[in-house]
Amino acid sequence: MRAAVLVGIGGPEMLEVRADEPVPSAAGGLRFPRIQGADVSGRVVAVGEAVDGSLLGHRVLVDPWIRDAERPDDRELAGYLGSECDGGFAEYCAVPARNVHPIETALSDVELAGFACSWSTAEHMLQQVELREGQSIAVTGASGGVGTALVQLAKRRIARVVAIAGRSKLAGVAGLGADVVVARDHDDVPAAATEANGGPFDVVADVVGGADFGIWLDSLRRGGRYVTSGAIAGPMVQLDLRTLYLNDLELYGATVFEPRVFADLVGYIERGEVRPVVAASYPLQQIHEAQAAFEQKNHIGSLVITIR
Repeated sequence: MRAAVLVGIGGPEMLEVRADEPVPSAAGGLRFPRIQGADVSGRVVAVGEAVDGSLLGHRVLVDPWIRDAERPDDRELAGYLGSECDGGFAEYCAVPARNVHPIETALSDVELAGFACSWSTAEHMLQQVELREGQSIAVTGASGGVGTALVQLAKRRIARVVAIAGRSKLAGVAGLGADVVVARDHDDVPAAATEANGGPFDVVADVVGGADFGIWLDSLRRGGRYVTSGAIAGPMVQLDLRTLYLNDLELYGATVFEPRVFADLVGYIERGEVRPVVAASYPLQQIHEAQAAFEQKNHIGSLVITIR
């Protein structure tokens, strides 16, 4: 089969598009080279002996967290599609049947492929902090895959959304439903966002991290919640513990989620409660071009790799 294969540690030059990779017969097993790709949509073409054959031919989305069959609640045993096992940058991908979610939708495979990783991460973040109707939330990095998902999923909960993005992307992010958009080129972005909100936030959903971390905590009301799933501006931050305990704040990390998170997301898609945000798609043989476009960060939403 054709596949984009990671052959070593390094940059995009370590990705090779090959036409002679073996078709996978089972998921799992640590090995290198590795086929990456955590966002998988497509059709079921084969099932294992113990799997219900009615799955054959169904359009599906794949939950990217590969959990231990005997201890699915043990997050220490979870592996990620495209990391601990081969993923979706290929014509075929083998996963456990429990990770396959049949889906009924008019959306294309390209549109569906933008959901799995970033949207399940965003849904996990909002379930962690239990965002509710009428509450306010600040979304950093709102033009990226997780950020655009956070905006829509927060609005689905009828929350007030203040989204932060690059100035050239503000109109696009506003079009996703954000109540207020704030340019990230302010000297003090959290202060500008708090002013735009008319006061402190109930929740901060952060995928940026970096130097603004402590200021975002200051922007939360007493009992507010901070949740993070990324640190694109830097992972090392400073925390004044007095801010945390004197204001009764709650801090959450969001990585390995329970299976119900993905099932909930599939339901939202089928009912048309959210819409995909795909900036562009690239054929497999142009995966290096796709990576270059991703690094330039001029897009809103997701970039998708097509196999055919």
